[in-house]
Amino acid sequence: MLQTTAHVAAHSRAHGPTAALWHAVKLHRPVTEIDGACELAVCGSLARVTPEQPWPRTGTDVCPACALLTR
Repeated sequence: MLQTTAHVAAHSRAHGPTAALWHAVKLHRPVTEIDGACELAVCGSLARVTPEQPWPRTGTDVCPACALLTR
């Protein structure tokens, strides 16, 4: 069985003064197996995977830690 690792985009929820951000989630399984639950982002945040959104994301609403860790 060939196992590949990919980063997918995931969106977090806004909490108080913190805005919702796009995060990177490292998947060790096919995207088709994602069930819509929250996943652990590379920065340690919980975020809901959005397979339709590519990673890396651009813009001001991207988690700086995820952007740095996935370079």
